Amino acid sequence: MAQMQAGGFADANASVAANPGVDPNTTLTPTGGAMGFASSNVVAEARRHLGGNPTGRGNLWCARFMNMVLEHSGYRGTGSDMAKSFASYGQRISGPQVGAIAVMGRGRGGGHVGIITGIDASGNPIMISGNNGNRVREAPVSRGRILAYVMPTN
Repeated sequence: MAQMQAGGFADANASVAANPGVDPNTTLTPTGGAMGFASSNVVAEARRHLGGNPTGRGNLWCARFMNMVLEHSGYRGTGSDMAKSFASYGQRISGPQVGAIAVMGRGRGGGHVGIITGIDASGNPIMISGNNGNRVREAPVSRGRILAYVMPTN
């Protein structure tokens, strides 16, 4: 848990509102062109689980959550519990877009994965991810920590 907090994934004061962890004054900006129906399905499915842990796992479940969201949205996931497996999934894109999957690195070869829902006023992507403080949360992440953005494809 301490490693997650140091990595910027935990916020003990985050609420479970429509956008927990997101400043209410933040503009949620869809980026990279029009948000398609498919990407809005993925975001909507992820948002259904805010504040919970639909995987039943106690740790290391961000990739399992991502696979579940993709499958419930009509996509095949990676089938892997490794966050970095999503770096070679789907179609790689150059920057954040609503509905894109963001893959992040984390110390000692680990990673984190989530779905982009917008951009904050500082230009950082806002991401819904599982295993963020041991629950699904929506919060901005530092854009410098993103290793890859990919769009889901079948």
